[in-house]
Amino acid sequence: MRFSISTAFLPTDQLVPIARVADELGYDSLAVPDHVVDLETLRTPYPYTPDGARRWGPDAEWPDPWVLAGALSAVTSRLRFVTTVYVPAVRNPFQVAKSVGTAAVLSGNRVALGVGIGWCEEEFELLGQEFRTRGKRTDEGLALMQELWQPGWREFHGEFYDAPRLVMEPTPTAPVPIYVGGLSEVAFARAARHEGWIGDMYPLEEAIGWATRLAEARSAAGADGDDFSVFVALTDAFLPEHFDRAERGGVTDCMTMPWMYYSGRDATLDQKLEALERFAEDVITPLAG
Repeated sequence: MRFSISTAFLPTDQLVPIARVADELGYDSLAVPDHVVDLETLRTPYPYTPDGARRWGPDAEWPDPWVLAGALSAVTSRLRFVTTVYVPAVRNPFQVAKSVGTAAVLSGNRVALGVGIGWCEEEFELLGQEFRTRGKRTDEGLALMQELWQPGWREFHGEFYDAPRLVMEPTPTAPVPIYVGGLSEVAFARAARHEGWIGDMYPLEEAIGWATRLAEARSAAGADGDDFSVFVALTDAFLPEHFDRAERGGVTDCMTMPWMYYSGRDATLDQKLEALERFAEDVITPLAG
């Protein structure tokens, strides 16, 4: 089991010290959410709460994931940076490819692109991107980006995007893993074509159920090998045996905020750093044997 520190809604000025300590203690990654803006009024209900209300307030901070990965990679040596999730279809895919590729180079290939098709229609409108075609454009945009991350002259011709022979340097020296979010059959099939899936917050047994469903989708797609990541946050796991059960059920990566176990949502920075160390002693070290 790998552990990823969720940075959702954290003050940006806390991220450097949290990343440094997480790197030293053996956490695998930082999970970085994404929104370009947070609009005051929305027609679109937030899809991950029963009443459609957003989980955050207007003071929540959303630093750019790729600027953040570049900065934090300079003060860490092994920590990875995973977007949970980034919405490429709300942007120009050439610019996304440039940002992700540059972050990959600067970090020594320590970034992973976690993607979703997006839920906020107003954000698409604001950035001049069509909402209705976002699923198809996501698939084609990912294919384009994978082409642009290759060295030398490349070209691409699709339904939505067209690239004559060109180069985009610098290029990563290793493939950028792509993880896909979403609970639809289309999302599962999209994840099966790539390196992993990113979920939300679930009880342990529900998370195992989704991992099982993903294994079925991969089998149906003819995907080979065991190198497939399943990211979730577990709402009822706190002992090593709980996380061991999740791992045996197919969950590979657990997104967590350790201070929620010990100090609560309003923890100070010092309490957060102390919680990172305490969780490593209470859970990560025992799981590692």
